[in-house]
Amino acid sequence: MSYNFLAGIPLELGNPGGSAPGADDWSCRPSREHPNPVVLVHGTGGNRQDNWATYAPLLANEGYCVFALTYGAFDDLPWPISAIGGMKPIEDSAEQLRDFVDRVLQETGARKVDLVGHSQGTIVPAYYVQRLGGADKVDRYVSLAPLWNGTNVAGAAGLVDAVRGFGAGSLVDDGLAALCAACPQMVTGSDFLTDLRAGGLHAPQITYTNIMTRYDELVVPFTSGYVEAPDTTNVVVQDDCATNYGEHAAIAAEPVAAAYVLNALDPEHPRPVPCQFVAPITGG
Repeated sequence: MSYNFLAGIPLELGNPGGSAPGADDWSCRPSREHPNPVVLVHGTGGNRQDNWATYAPLLANEGYCVFALTYGAFDDLPWPISAIGGMKPIEDSAEQLRDFVDRVLQETGARKVDLVGHSQGTIVPAYYVQRLGGADKVDRYVSLAPLWNGTNVAGAAGLVDAVRGFGAGSLVDDGLAALCAACPQMVTGSDFLTDLRAGGLHAPQITYTNIMTRYDELVVPFTSGYVEAPDTTNVVVQDDCATNYGEHAAIAAEPVAAAYVLNALDPEHPRPVPCQFVAPITGG
């Protein structure tokens, strides 16, 4: 395995629609040390392979049963378009996650799963937990670059309001949504997020860890991922490591964030979190 977010690209090119090494071994049975299978939930534009070239083998090497899905993709279109996940409405993607988790539990015999999500993959599980019965099937919920309060990247929230104010709301509803229905749903103040937040962001029976980077260029502000709630830990990777320049992509592959993820999944056996130089984009 390598700490490199871009390492998933050649994997996808060499095995279109496949899984990252270490993921989706349906014969895997959870151990006593790690009784919960880990389900990886990719971000917008990603898939089960290219988003998780670091985490799938990392977690498998640690003894976890690891599973990943591609959600929200246009499966009826040819590859490589069919490999672009996270495009459909979040409600639809959450249904795919629900069905996938049910299969993981059935195949492995486990009672609950742990979730590790990146970007949109932190919001899709929230809908699953709140609205689709996921609260009783999830134990630990680890979010990389979460956007609980949405994103205002490039002034997106104000831009959407302005477009609607000029009577051109169809540009958002029919234009952008035709390409990426989930994208306007993740803008701060969207109807989707307002409704989701009204139900309470966190379920009391789940342990949450939110891992953020100050250099996030897509979740703006990065503190959108911060939630004050019981059984919730908020981490900013630069707080104890000033040489970490990882941003939105790198946080899903770099070793500092990875140590926090491992500790969140197995708090009984904490390990030191390294501080080292982390490059943008790659995380290497």
